[in-house]
Amino acid sequence: MRRVDIAVVGGGLAGSMAAAMLCRAGMDALLIDPHEAYPPDFRCEKLDRSQVALLRKTGLADAILGAAALDGELTVARFGRVIDRKPNAQYGILYDELVNTARAQIPAGTAILRAKAAAMSASAGRQEIRLSTGEEISARLIVLANGLNSALRQSLGMGRREISACHSIGIGFNVAPAGGADFGFRALTYFPERGARWLAYISLFPIPSGLRANMFVYRGMQDLWLREMRHAPAETLLAALPGLGKLLRDFEIVGPVQIRPVDLYRTTNLRRPGVVAIGDAFATSCPAAGTGVNKVLTDVERLCSVYVPEWLSTAGMGAGKVARFYDDPVKQACDRHSEAKAHHLRALSTEAGFAWSARRWGKFLGHFGMGRARDARSRLSVRLPRGGQTALGSTPTAQ
Repeated sequence: MRRVDIAVVGGGLAGSMAAAMLCRAGMDALLIDPHEAYPPDFRCEKLDRSQVALLRKTGLADAILGAAALDGELTVARFGRVIDRKPNAQYGILYDELVNTARAQIPAGTAILRAKAAAMSASAGRQEIRLSTGEEISARLIVLANGLNSALRQSLGMGRREISACHSIGIGFNVAPAGGADFGFRALTYFPERGARWLAYISLFPIPSGLRANMFVYRGMQDLWLREMRHAPAETLLAALPGLGKLLRDFEIVGPVQIRPVDLYRTTNLRRPGVVAIGDAFATSCPAAGTGVNKVLTDVERLCSVYVPEWLSTAGMGAGKVARFYDDPVKQACDRHSEAKAHHLRALSTEAGFAWSARRWGKFLGHFGMGRARDARSRLSVRLPRGGQTALGSTPTAQ
């Protein structure tokens, strides 16, 4: 039986980053995942400013951002017209490239076991894991980062509380201008012309291999609209967002259309000895709300920077010790914000009635006002360059 201090089960984003952080800190940890390289998967594909700030706390930012594409400027549009252009610092990267870049930061010589965890038992002392290969692992702590797979959690007595089944559906595809022309924007967020149409927005952003699109809708998986989107994506897209065609002009959708539904749930009965759940193993998030990476990075940073070193400094791994991670105020605030934003965005995109219509118009007018103010400042800066002189070279006089 192999003995370690920490066994990380699951090599997605949460597990790979946790293993990299722990091993880079010199801790005795190993990663258990069946894939030598994480396979293509449609999940998180961009990192916003808040997520980059969290990423820097992990010590992995330089490598990950170096593999991503920076947009630099975001164009916001609705009704077929641009309402704002603003500086932006969002990075685009496909999920498998994100995970594999994080996994590459695990120091050489660290054990990465290519297997599945078939069974496990936990106690206040040491934990045992039996792998699909027949090998057995003994660890002081199990970090459960196996995403949506609930079988292992159920075997430990954990449950699942459904919050919102098929809460949202993410649709991903690549976009290219026909004939190799340029779209005229670096990144674009486009909101639907009409509210309560079961569509939140579409985001187009650069990734290293081209331009990627993520669209978020609120429909059932049996909805025929999804089949139309898969088989006639360009026509279906423009029928849903007719004004978008004025900005894209001649374009083509390259490669397959990926569709992924998301159920919102939270794992229950978590306060058990020897095992801590992070990422989707703890709770899922809505990708339309854009908070999933915040949850993962907050979980990983708090666990690996604060709690694991504290736990390993004393004997035992009782439920009370592990519970301190779940009670962490930073983590709890992040979890509450993620769930609240998921429900608010769905309501904002689907609810009819005057109150919700007013909220949608308020959001539009806010973007429009910010865009006009930004445009006015830009024109003024051209007329009044540094040194207080006008574009003609004279100094303005007070009126």
